[in-house]
Amino acid sequence: MATRSSSPPAAEPRAYHHGNLREALIEAAVALIERDGLDKLSVREAAKRAGVSPGAPFRHFATKTALLTAVAEQATQRLRAHVEEAVAAAADAPPLVRFGAIGHAYIEWARTNPTHFRVISERSLIDYDSSPSLRSDNETIRARMRKLFDEAFAQSGSAASADAAHAQIAARALVYGLARMAVDGHFPEWSLSRQSTAKTMAGTLDFFMSLLAGAAQAGGKEEAPAQKKAGPRTPAKKR
Repeated sequence: MATRSSSPPAAEPRAYHHGNLREALIEAAVALIERDGLDKLSVREAAKRAGVSPGAPFRHFATKTALLTAVAEQATQRLRAHVEEAVAAAADAPPLVRFGAIGHAYIEWARTNPTHFRVISERSLIDYDSSPSLRSDNETIRARMRKLFDEAFAQSGSAASADAAHAQIAARALVYGLARMAVDGHFPEWSLSRQSTAKTMAGTLDFFMSLLAGAAQAGGKEEAPAQKKAGPRTPAKKR
């Protein structure tokens, strides 16, 4: 059974103009997924919606996987741009605040672009490995996260460790989970009383970030006494 999107009803197909068939098919695919769900999408249906012959799309997208991969590429490019804009807006903030800005940008983007989020979440339906664009945009976001996280813990005096790696995964899992809950419509039964989904998501992420900040500070404080207790090494006496 197709999962219904919370997006507005799909708009009527636009007239296809020579030269932008690829973009018209991607737009048609997104509209069809919003209306019918991922399972019912086909290249022929996208062609019909775009107003072209059934065989016209196959020079661009030979398979449904190829079409969905193009939708995922569009989605990831837009997500990357949204993340970069959020980080730039917090340029003067501490690293951990900028790290949190990436999370806030992600959940906001997913909540307002549920169809695109569903497509990039279903790795089995796209050809991720063969898309340089998908790999590059995803790695850019991950690299920025790692850099900011490492800077935050370095400033606190905490040593890099498996705990730091686990914390990054926990942050990623929380952000993805919040986005998935929003897109799948779970928040009406979980949101706080008289609070919007957007506010509940943001508040939950802020709560996690405060715990992360406390862990970073505690890690730095624990290392200092240990170093002091050890003291400087006394050179060995010559015999």
